[in-house]
Amino acid sequence: MTHEETAVVNEVKDNAARSRYEMEVGGHTAFIDYYQDGAVRVLTHAEVPPELRGGGVAAKLTAGALALVRERGERILPRCSYVVQFIERNPQYQDLVAAR
Repeated sequence: MTHEETAVVNEVKDNAARSRYEMEVGGHTAFIDYYQDGAVRVLTHAEVPPELRGGGVAAKLTAGALALVRERGERILPRCSYVVQFIERNPQYQDLVAAR
């Protein structure tokens, strides 16, 4: 894991009680919802508060969530259109996508 990936991972937390990855910025919480389907984590929805939009928060949140997935040896199914597009633009995360 690169230094930059480690820094982003430290900002993103897995809130298992709420089934979502979260990142706090300026008193606001951006998040990606998920559910577990066997050994695969299905990412269903990403949301960034209006106050944080346009500043790259969604990209940092997604990169951090995917870095946590990689760190834990997990696989994902992206069902959120933002996450799908993020992985298309950042093919280094393609190996995390589970074959279905």
